[in-house]
Amino acid sequence: MAVCVAVIGKDNSPKYIRCIDESSALQFHCKVHTSIDIIEEKLNVGNKTTIDIRDLYLGLLYATEEYKIYGYVTNTKIKFIIVLHSSNISLRDNDVKVIFKKLHAAYSNAVCNPFYIPGDQLNSKSFDLAVMEIMGIISPF
Repeated sequence: MAVCVAVIGKDNSPKYIRCIDESSALQFHCKVHTSIDIIEEKLNVGNKTTIDIRDLYLGLLYATEEYKIYGYVTNTKIKFIIVLHSSNISLRDNDVKVIFKKLHAAYSNAVCNPFYIPGDQLNSKSFDLAVMEIMGIISPF
């Protein structure tokens, strides 16, 4: 399913990045950081917000020949970015929204841990398992 999943803090610093292939992790880091600019542009279109504030899903940020990058922003300005293969045409927009909702729920559970310090890197085993499930590394059953 997903090739790379990233969580970016409100100060645009990476809190969590997981790639399916660690040998090409640098390539995905560049794609994630490029998409941050697009997210900021979509969120700050003048003073008028063209995106409904209640709709956290930003949709397709941009596509390359190999990958499609999707974005999602929480109410607290935490950004989720998912990179998918362009050849994966079976996933529709609603499927990607469901993936982001699962990722958001896993993130919420991870940061609600009383031992998590806000603003730190995300080092939660349960969050990592949820991301691996989203990426298709492990099965949900």
